[in-house]
Amino acid sequence: MKRHTIRNHRDFITPQDGLKVALPSLVLKVKPVKIKNDPRYGIIVSKKVFKLAVHRNRAKRLLRDWIAFNEDFMMPEFDYVFIAKARVLETNREDGRRETKKAFDKIIQLSQTNAE
Repeated sequence: MKRHTIRNHRDFITPQDGLKVALPSLVLKVKPVKIKNDPRYGIIVSKKVFKLAVHRNRAKRLLRDWIAFNEDFMMPEFDYVFIAKARVLETNREDGRRETKKAFDKIIQLSQTNAE
């Protein structure tokens, strides 16, 4: 299933008690989907962290690649918000893909423990 991107600023805001996973290169936050059967993802790359536009663009490209590679592990009942950390530029493609998979696994684990 092709995922859409989050475009509205309000939709990036996640609840304080929502699921969150912090890893060295990224932070992943999830919240319940806004529109049923339309799961989405969003990417946040801050100017405070990445001063140069070329670095922000590279971080976004890397995150999109990692997301596309692991898209099958994304649960359809959540919208995902990825927040890039400075270390994302130092991470190679394979390690980034592994780290993103690890984040999805942790979200799945947290969602199952919260459901119980």
